[in-house]
Amino acid sequence: MTGLRDQKKQATRKTLREAALRLALERGPENVRVDDIAEAAGVSPRTYNNYFSSREQAIVAAVTAEREARIAAAVASRPAEVGLADAVIEAIVEQYTDPGEHHRDALLLITTRPALRAAFADTTSALELPLADAIAERLGDIPPHIAPVLAASVTAAVRIALQQWLQPLTTGGLVVLSGPLPDLLRTALAPLAPALDAAEGRET
Repeated sequence: MTGLRDQKKQATRKTLREAALRLALERGPENVRVDDIAEAAGVSPRTYNNYFSSREQAIVAAVTAEREARIAAAVASRPAEVGLADAVIEAIVEQYTDPGEHHRDALLLITTRPALRAAFADTTSALELPLADAIAERLGDIPPHIAPVLAASVTAAVRIALQQWLQPLTTGGLVVLSGPLPDLLRTALAPLAPALDAAEGRET
């Protein structure tokens, strides 16, 4: 019964975020109301508010949904001979820099709207708990604070990289992102590599 209820909630969340993105691409996000998204998804505005706190959150969720779970799964599945630092950094870079063809227009929309950029950067908070679990699984018998501290540090670094990437530079009237996201992510995460490797007893 619980499993079926969870599946229904996940389906509703997916329907809402896809409706939000579709309407935002068609009309522009500033012309989309929560009521419009709810109507397009076939639910009430009250139901919408049980899943998302704003239209921006729903639009961004269409691109970022389940990303944190994919990162955690990638970290947990890396071979034991791959260091924790490499496992974490590569999983994050891979998941944040390959939106897929389906989401390229959505990512362009997000990066050109300040409110959507802020909502996009805020999604990093969802990474912390799944990543802590994945780190704890890899490291095994460790003090209980180690994995949460490492995951919180990684999450903060990812947020900083995203905020830097999403801080637009105006050139000749055009908005240009501040640099390649993979490079920014690797640079932000690099100072954490020694701590990640030390946690599993690797020399750095």
